[in-house]
Amino acid sequence: MREYLLTLCVTAAVTYLLTGPVRKFAIVAGAMPEIRARDVHREPTPRLGGIAMFGGLCAGLLVAAHLTSLKPVFQASNEPRALLSGAGLIWLLGVLDDKWGVDALVKLGGQMIAAGVMVLQGLTILWLPVPGVGTVALTPMQGTLLTVALVVITINAVNFVDGLDGLASGMVCIAAAAFFLYAYRLWYGHNVESAAPAALFAIVLMGMCLGFLPHNMHPARIFMGDSGSMLIGLVMAAGAISITGQLDPDAISLFTGSERATTQSMVPVYIPLLLPLTVIAVPAADLVLAVVRRTWNGQSPFAADRGHLHHRLLQIGHSHSRAVLIMYFWSALIAFGTVAYSVHSGSGWLLLLVVAFSAVGLVLLLMPRFTPRVPSWAQWAVPPRYRSTPPQQAGPEETALAEEAAARMGLHGCTAVGERQRFASAPKTGG
Repeated sequence: MREYLLTLCVTAAVTYLLTGPVRKFAIVAGAMPEIRARDVHREPTPRLGGIAMFGGLCAGLLVAAHLTSLKPVFQASNEPRALLSGAGLIWLLGVLDDKWGVDALVKLGGQMIAAGVMVLQGLTILWLPVPGVGTVALTPMQGTLLTVALVVITINAVNFVDGLDGLASGMVCIAAAAFFLYAYRLWYGHNVESAAPAALFAIVLMGMCLGFLPHNMHPARIFMGDSGSMLIGLVMAAGAISITGQLDPDAISLFTGSERATTQSMVPVYIPLLLPLTVIAVPAADLVLAVVRRTWNGQSPFAADRGHLHHRLLQIGHSHSRAVLIMYFWSALIAFGTVAYSVHSGSGWLLLLVVAFSAVGLVLLLMPRFTPRVPSWAQWAVPPRYRSTPPQQAGPEETALAEEAAARMGLHGCTAVGERQRFASAPKTGG
């Protein structure tokens, strides 16, 4: 675990330190597009944040390749090199799109090429666990098509949800954390070495998002752009492919008694990670709804609009920060709930806990104007908007003005007190 934490810290530190220079470079290079009708920010903001994230990815893999426990991952598998090859291609395509703009069909073709490069180097789906049947082996053509489809779906799901400051990076970080816990448990809990590459991909992905997130929180100083959103989507897809399509169920059947029992017990996590519908359930749902909405309106599925889930949260009255936190909440509930269910699938209390948290999430979702207040002893740890401010006492000048106004209007007593309070609460103007 210590070497994973070291890899996480190095990746996050390199990404964080590179983001500042990359922001200056993006401004000089003119990678600051004009504000569009569907945007929610009010000032032109530089893109190309994916450059810093790609630097963090390279640094994390380089450090991991020299660590004692993680070095066998690079020696026994070609998956890290396959990931780096595909990530380099998708990152270059994203940089070109952030600077000059690339047609949607060209981007789709580039995503398929990047996925094909990873397949050629061995990062592909070999078999699938099917409930009631067991492990189903796939032909090379079937595995290639399924791998390319998974990569393209995941990339576009993350790209579609990148509409608010800190939204995509935070949600992917949450998904990567849940994914890492699952892969780490398979490796060290069940001694399945095939899960080691997926755990490495997940921890590097966490570092990329954590390092970039401080620069991307509202109000964002830089956007990751397509160079970042497509990159983290590809890394997430690579981890899902590695652990879903290449993990041999025979290695776990020793703990469950039979291959069919193993398949049955792992389906709650296997199938969702394959499609994927849990660790990125919110962006995946947003992707499906966007395609249906645009097709129904006679538009291209790749046409941009303001109908995404985060846009709807803003329309019903939620603030920018609250909308992002709500999306975080649902992503964490689905991702960690699924991982917890894979460990304790027969626990009734777990289902009750998920239902309780879902009820809390619905209450927060339907109360957009509710502003929580925290106790005075904890106000130092929360943003200023959540701190309760004591009422200001009227000064001598405000008291004199209130009494003069009350005398002119013939007011006395408690009415004059109300006038003093009104003057005290009025905003001060310089002069």
